[in-house]
Amino acid sequence: MKTYVFDASALFAFLQSKPGAPKVNELLKDAMRAHAQVLMSAVNYGEVYGRILRDFGPEKALTCMHAVSPLPIELLDATPQRAFQAAALKVKHKLYYVDSFAAALAVEHKATLVTSDSDFRKLGHSFSVLWLKV
Repeated sequence: MKTYVFDASALFAFLQSKPGAPKVNELLKDAMRAHAQVLMSAVNYGEVYGRILRDFGPEKALTCMHAVSPLPIELLDATPQRAFQAAALKVKHKLYYVDSFAAALAVEHKATLVTSDSDFRKLGHSFSVLWLKV
């Protein structure tokens, strides 16, 4: 079974019907059929909530996150080990700390990172990346 890690941009693409949304939707359907596994760091999930909260307020943020909760996205906690791995990737590749959590999960699970964030190009070929159109 193929494993994917969503960063915040993947979930934003889906929520905002951006050009990458059909691919994200396809991956979520594969996960519903148990043909794929979709993981996301709770840190990146919180980033999505925070941006919606900032841009649209608490009611819209809660409504969006409630709508997302039934999706087949497995949220993984930021354990101390994951935080250390994320910090190491941040330092080595000069990533934003929040982005480094998605990268750390991709490394940990030997997964494909799903993103439209060009900052991940700094990692070279450390792991597989599925680039979404923006």
